[in-house]
Amino acid sequence: MKSPDDGWGLTPNWRAADNNLYGVLRGRLNASDVAEWFARTGWRSRASSSVAYEVETNWCQVDLVPVGGPAILLHGVIAPVWFDTLAALLSGFGLSFGLELYDDEGGLRREIDR
Repeated sequence: MKSPDDGWGLTPNWRAADNNLYGVLRGRLNASDVAEWFARTGWRSRASSSVAYEVETNWCQVDLVPVGGPAILLHGVIAPVWFDTLAALLSGFGLSFGLELYDDEGGLRREIDR
């Protein structure tokens, strides 16, 4: 298995996949700050609108979208084997979050709430 941050883009087999990752980052957060935290760990980051960001590595691509209230929604594609790695990264950022991983048929596979 490659290092989680090898490469600069979601691998082609996952790029074509439907979203399988949904979550929320809780707290008074700025999406640009969160995107910068990802970038500091080797992820690619770019603004996708005036307030939202896209962050990606070769095993995950997510959109960070601020919503009313103290939260940022995230959604995107992740190689399921890296689900716990993403949770550990978010914990390392000191964030409170909930993540849900879905299978190809839309069934909930895993859930983490920290």
